[in-house]
Amino acid sequence: MSLDQAFHTTHHSHAELITAALFALEKNTGVTGTQLLVEEKRHSDHRIDACITLHAAGQRFDYLVECKSLVDRKSTLASIKAQLESHSLPGLLVTSYVSAEMAEYCRSIALEFIDTAGNAYLNRPGLHVYVKGQTGSRTQVLGRAERGSNNTTAMRMIFALLCQPGAVTASYRDIAAQAGIALGTVGTTFLDLQKRGFLLDAGTKSVRRLLAPAQLRNEWVISYPIILRPKLKARQFRAPDPDWWKELELDGVDMAWGGEVAAQRLTNYLKPATQTIYVTKEHMTASVHDLVKQHRLRPDPEGPIEILEKFWQFASVETFKASPDVAPPLLIYADLLASRDPRNTEVAKMIKEKYLDHAEN
Repeated sequence: MSLDQAFHTTHHSHAELITAALFALEKNTGVTGTQLLVEEKRHSDHRIDACITLHAAGQRFDYLVECKSLVDRKSTLASIKAQLESHSLPGLLVTSYVSAEMAEYCRSIALEFIDTAGNAYLNRPGLHVYVKGQTGSRTQVLGRAERGSNNTTAMRMIFALLCQPGAVTASYRDIAAQAGIALGTVGTTFLDLQKRGFLLDAGTKSVRRLLAPAQLRNEWVISYPIILRPKLKARQFRAPDPDWWKELELDGVDMAWGGEVAAQRLTNYLKPATQTIYVTKEHMTASVHDLVKQHRLRPDPEGPIEILEKFWQFASVETFKASPDVAPPLLIYADLLASRDPRNTEVAKMIKEKYLDHAEN
């Protein structure tokens, strides 16, 4: 199953609810998370709404998720607890709001949860969080979490700003060109970033700068597989030769490696099981035709080869010398985490530490 299929077969409200809850969790506790919505399937006669990986103190914690818009009865919580216990992985309730009384009950029955107001109960070896009494509606918290990320245009622009040191001081016209968006949307996105505390803008581009870029990057990574990636019109294939990609060099302008192949080329650490290629929209048809012909690719919705539309219009400054045919590190990092493949966790951390943690904007 491709990520595109996964996200389109799940109610978008689940994506919004989880994004808002993860945003609130990070804000209140510093615990970060990534999510993958899954196509509807049943385990022990119960549907899985999503999978979440939380990151804290250098460790990762995987959960299967039950999404509920509202929980106000102990009987409902007890039922959710029983359903989640039917799975092999730990379960997590994600909801809009858990009152202090209901939070105490969750703790008493060992039902882990997070909500969009910032309340949480997490109890795993190495992860102990208990927050109750936080107030606020789902709409209020969701609004804060979504404004800068639940919009494909804004995500394209934020990506361009995060990937290029100094890009935030460029002209609106240059920023629009680099992000591949309409000129009129640049000001709107800047205004939103400023209102949310991510931008210092005194009315002069020379003093404009991003604030808390690490937090903004984290938000972008969480939102990318839910909001932007499904819009990139993914096509999937399979090749008769599993090593078909090893000698293939892309130009990095019209085509670039993402995901596992890009990570391997930057770190020489991972043996790619999947191959992700980003291709500009105008070259998509011809490029796919050439790849299919040269490497005998065949369409396969479960295939390990994924070709998506390239959504940025700038060179990857951080990686050009190391490997000029790969996507910017932020996208490689997001691809690896979105895969939810345990093999990719360590190499994702390596890329983050080398290319993202010390980036300046």
